Amino acid sequence: MGLNYVTAKEAAALINNDDNVGFSGFTHAGCPKVVPLELANRAREEHAKGNPFKVGVFTGASTGDAIDGNLARANAVKFRTPYQTNKDMRNAVNAVDHEAVPYFDMHLSQVAQEIRYGFLGGVDVAIVEACEVTESGEIIPTSGVGIMPTICRLAKKVIVELNDKVPTAMRGIHDLYELQDPPKRRHINIFEVQNRIGLEYVKVDPSKIYVVKTSQENEGGGFAPVDEITSKIGENVSNFFVGELAKGNIPANFLPIQSGVGNIANAVLAAMAENTNIPRFEVYTEVIQDAVLDMMQKGKISFASGSSLTLSNEAMQRFYRDIDFFKNKLVLRPTEISNNPGLVRRLGVIGINTALEADIFGNINSTHVMGNMMMNGIGGSGDFTRSAYISVFLTPSVAKNGMISCIVPKVTHEDHSEHSVKVIVSEWGVADLRGKGTYERAREIIDKCAHPDYRPLLHDYLSLTKKGHTPQNLYACYDLHKAFLETGDMRNADFSKHKK
Repeated sequence: MGLNYVTAKEAAALINNDDNVGFSGFTHAGCPKVVPLELANRAREEHAKGNPFKVGVFTGASTGDAIDGNLARANAVKFRTPYQTNKDMRNAVNAVDHEAVPYFDMHLSQVAQEIRYGFLGGVDVAIVEACEVTESGEIIPTSGVGIMPTICRLAKKVIVELNDKVPTAMRGIHDLYELQDPPKRRHINIFEVQNRIGLEYVKVDPSKIYVVKTSQENEGGGFAPVDEITSKIGENVSNFFVGELAKGNIPANFLPIQSGVGNIANAVLAAMAENTNIPRFEVYTEVIQDAVLDMMQKGKISFASGSSLTLSNEAMQRFYRDIDFFKNKLVLRPTEISNNPGLVRRLGVIGINTALEADIFGNINSTHVMGNMMMNGIGGSGDFTRSAYISVFLTPSVAKNGMISCIVPKVTHEDHSEHSVKVIVSEWGVADLRGKGTYERAREIIDKCAHPDYRPLLHDYLSLTKKGHTPQNLYACYDLHKAFLETGDMRNADFSKHKK
């Protein structure tokens, strides 16, 4: 018996209210595109009849608008995990009471295993994108993997969007491996970035596969261009690494780099490419961006391991054209391998991630604006930060034309504590927190990373409390935030009223 071929609408009809649905991909890369649209349409139709229709949504990370946007706008989500970047989904997550989408923000490396453990409920349906599917049930992913092996194995039904816009030459790029669950888990046999331990396909019982033929372009847009601030941040990071090389703190042949997603991350990689004192290096990360491809072609990056090719459309077409060149220089893995903290520590990965705000003692807020409004989520930053050889956080010193300081007395939501954060970098400089006591750390961050407009305020705050290991003043620690909420500008904060 051959595979079941269905339309996108017929595929959506296989999904029931209250089902848990897992999606392939990581960022927009590798995400299905046409069935989620039909699923949203089905939800609207059921709602119009007065019937309930919502599904639980598991993904590898964020998705494209085809999933998060369509389902959020159709009010079709009963819960969402682990990460999102879509405006409409963000609005739904931040809504109040019965209008809100319950959102479980979690470390990306843990999603697949927590689904397997049963902590998050079962998987009724998996919807995945592939460039090839065989009669024997071999599914070849496209540009993103995420939690695909786990959801395909556990799901009762597997809907495959077979996308002819992705060349079948992608076969061989993936290394697909699921961890054993305790108490039978054994070590992961990855000792170098380029090691492979799994299959190039996901194997599924063909009887539960439904194939939807598609012809969909990549959803990727371009990244914001490098500007003066991001360029300076990149230069500061690059110079810091050169200094660490000179001290012998980083081996002469360098160490693998993990870099978060976005224009700041691209700026850092671009600066590293331009610095002749930084040797050729490897990448062990979750997201492979445009800058990585550029550096591979220039010979600056020798190999890259990730969970997705999160490329602009132009870069993706360049990748397809030169796929034979790139094929032996990169590998795409499931998130529980690409983000595995044990492998990060074993390989000596240098972690580079961005912060929404950092406080003067080294704590980082990656997720919440003013403490309560979810931006995106913690993503993979925690997977890398705690175990990194050196954990680096990047942030511009200010936001909103200087009305918000990204360096504050106390973060309004703490995702990474001072115990895991080693280095903070802004456009003004580098604060190296390693081996420094609390007061030293505070002065280092204020003097080297804060905007000059805010340095006097932050030093005023630091002088309020004269005792204790951490001179935190609970009466004043959020005065900058209160000043912004009340006047629209943190610079209007006044700590003099707290002085005795």
